[in-house]
Amino acid sequence: MMKAFHKTSLLALPWLALVALNADVNAADTARYTKPFAVNSLWKSKPVSPTFSDFVIPTSKYNPNIHEGILSSGCFFADETSGSVTVKPNPGQRGVYDADAETHYPKIEVPHWPADLVPASGGDGHADIYDTASGVIHSFWKLKNTNGEWTANLYAWSPIDGTGWADPAHYYQGARAVGIGACAGIIRKNEFASSDPIYPHALAMSLALNGAAANPAYVYPATSADVYAPTNTGKIPEGALLMLPDSFDVSKIKTPELIKIVNTLKVYGAYIVDTNDGTPFIIYVENGSGLNLHKNGYNYRAANELHLIRQSLRMVTSAKSWVDASGNPFIPEKNLNILSMRGPWCVYKRAACAPNDPSAGKFDTWKQAIVFGQTTTNVVQSNPSGRSLTKVTWAKPKKGDKYKLTAVTTGGGKLRLILKDKRYSTRVDTYDLVNGKSRTFVWPADDVIPNVVVTSGVGASSTVSGTLIRVTE
Repeated sequence: MMKAFHKTSLLALPWLALVALNADVNAADTARYTKPFAVNSLWKSKPVSPTFSDFVIPTSKYNPNIHEGILSSGCFFADETSGSVTVKPNPGQRGVYDADAETHYPKIEVPHWPADLVPASGGDGHADIYDTASGVIHSFWKLKNTNGEWTANLYAWSPIDGTGWADPAHYYQGARAVGIGACAGIIRKNEFASSDPIYPHALAMSLALNGAAANPAYVYPATSADVYAPTNTGKIPEGALLMLPDSFDVSKIKTPELIKIVNTLKVYGAYIVDTNDGTPFIIYVENGSGLNLHKNGYNYRAANELHLIRQSLRMVTSAKSWVDASGNPFIPEKNLNILSMRGPWCVYKRAACAPNDPSAGKFDTWKQAIVFGQTTTNVVQSNPSGRSLTKVTWAKPKKGDKYKLTAVTTGGGKLRLILKDKRYSTRVDTYDLVNGKSRTFVWPADDVIPNVVVTSGVGASSTVSGTLIRVTE
């Protein structure tokens, strides 16, 4: 996580140097806001020699659409000058749902909040905050402002400099159905205003239920799917990449706004991030961009051209390789950490679970760790629920695969993993691992019962986390 920029450390600098440095910092923050994510993010990368399925997106109740408005999102800038805000649950909700921790909280404290934030007016109420001071994208679902009080149903976060996709451990990092922020992949205001002939990233797209697939409901790089996925009747999973083949004739498209989109679909494509009710496909646009195909009345030519695009879009089934935003070839990394430190946790005293023990460490989603306060003795707590190991379908461990557990701790904390079979016989026990220590083992069965055990340090605060990654060499 990026640290805030502290002006107090600059007091000794000459005035002109200070102005120049502040300008550089502001420019860097603006760049992170308008061009987020790592250089090898799949949003910014191009597939080389893709192959395609033959499934054609079917027609539905409405025409395809390029959409800003109630179903899209605003992407709002915040820095260290932005004040904090407390977000409370909407009326009737148990709390604000933290999708990573998988629990409800009475409030969420957001350290930097944009003064100009306006949620999308539709039922989803999307809004993403690009907090450059914290290096975090805060993402909300059903966000509302009622008489100056902010409320929401769901909160999730992702790193601005990350991949733009969730990972198997931190599997839900935004309010979109696939577990990403609502602004990932959408056409940004500055991009629409640019004279560039192509958007510099893959686009974000949703499908009607007759285009989206039910099984599998999602594929890499998505880590989740829409709740309505079981009713899908199509053949394109969420997370799939759709492209226009090289053979698509751009000269058939006369609508200026669509020409730039077609150029992008031929080079980067569009990822399926959600489903919708009755529109064959929607490409999302940042609210306030001004991109409106029907601003002078219904545009029949644009509607017909959107159907030409629909008929030609194809799902990418494989690619020879990828080229990142710097032009370097790479292979996307699917072997990622599958261990989360989310709860529920129990402190055991006299062999009994004490879930509300005041000495218990708490899961900190920003740190992705269990954080203990000051202690006078070792606090041992465990999580036998199974929710510490990924449920992401493409990342689940398989019998016979080799895995490596590595402890990441501070203050003397320790990490332990125990795997038991259905008869509750121990098959793997890593025993306590201190910071930096690892244990490699063979995954014993597909249906093992995991128990993660963490131990605090003694004295000052301590933290416990770790990684569990498949060994490929």
